[in-house]
Amino acid sequence: MGHSRKKLELTGQHYGHLTVLGPAENIGTRTAWHCRCDCGRETVVRTNRLRSGHTTSCGCLGPGAGLMSLTYIDGTCVEMLRAKTVRKNNTSGVPGVDWWAAKQRWRASICFKGKRYYLGCYARFEDAVQARKRGEKRLHDEFVREFTEASSEARSPVHSKSPMRGGSVMEQANPPWGCPAVRGVEAGGETG
Repeated sequence: MGHSRKKLELTGQHYGHLTVLGPAENIGTRTAWHCRCDCGRETVVRTNRLRSGHTTSCGCLGPGAGLMSLTYIDGTCVEMLRAKTVRKNNTSGVPGVDWWAAKQRWRASICFKGKRYYLGCYARFEDAVQARKRGEKRLHDEFVREFTEASSEARSPVHSKSPMRGGSVMEQANPPWGCPAVRGVEAGGETG
């Protein structure tokens, strides 16, 4: 069939126990990726199965393990944050950035641990994207980093301290910049 020209670049990304090695031949009309499982076996997986969380291993975990092997902490799916997927219904192309027609402004927000945080309202799309990226770096990226460190430390034979203790992003109810859910402003934005 050949390779699709319209697929995303997923090489190097992790989905559950799978690491994407590179593009593979399409499976029918669906794009696919060559992946290596943590157990060492390699497999080819369709893009939609990777990104939805339905396939997270080569099959070594058993049938139906896909969605069951997703890791949720306080309502936040670690694998979804790590994958940085853009939802099908997204109209701006950037997660958490949308056009607020009533205000004629771009609105930036971010969801974390079951709450939506308002990051500001901007005249320029680029400014809203920048606010969202700052929010992702402070919340999502830090959360994934701490989770990865805690997971690898828990697997090591000797671990002296837990990065999940002592005010980490994983334990915080509110984000580090201190704005409460649904309200607040990231530098440069206007309140709604």
